[in-house]
Amino acid sequence: MGLSAEQIRESMDALAAAEPAIAAALTRIGYPAPRIRARGYATLVRTILGQQVSVASADAHWRRLNELLGDASDPTRLHGVTDEELRGAGISRQKAGYLRSLAEEVTSGRLNLSALPEDDEEAIAKLVAVKGIGRWSAEVYLLFAEGRTDIWPAGDLAVQIEMGRILGHDARPSEKLVRELAEAFRPHRSALAIFTWHHYGAGADAAPV
Repeated sequence: MGLSAEQIRESMDALAAAEPAIAAALTRIGYPAPRIRARGYATLVRTILGQQVSVASADAHWRRLNELLGDASDPTRLHGVTDEELRGAGISRQKAGYLRSLAEEVTSGRLNLSALPEDDEEAIAKLVAVKGIGRWSAEVYLLFAEGRTDIWPAGDLAVQIEMGRILGHDARPSEKLVRELAEAFRPHRSALAIFTWHHYGAGADAAPV
């Protein structure tokens, strides 16, 4: 499961003590709420379904996939289902391929989502080896479903925008710079990522004063 409210609060307090700009932002908009997903296959399926579509569309595809399979959280249910049937549930041929790849990795035992490597980079490498799972998806899974404390999805556009805003940059910093900036905030980068999304959602209320 993801980071608890208490874990987020403790990490944010540590970050605020280390960086006045984070302390000021925390005072303006408060602590972020936890973002928690279930560990396992179903969450990765939903991650794939959510690629390049709205949240509403992804939720609709998940409901229709459950209707088609009976239980979309069971990877064996994809066996015998055609791409045409999956398209009827709103799932593209490309995403159908990704879902089949993920299901095969899980059912074969090559990907054990209950025993990913403890090292974050090794766990990311294990996940991105699956067709259709990129680094961002792997990082978000480890953050929301496993509650790892030092995950930093620097490739996320909102993370880049809000790190720039919080730290007073005139322009959105690059992914490379965002990675460099966050080195000072280990081992609390997961909470910081959640805070940047919270800051992004706050909109005008997050503007520096």
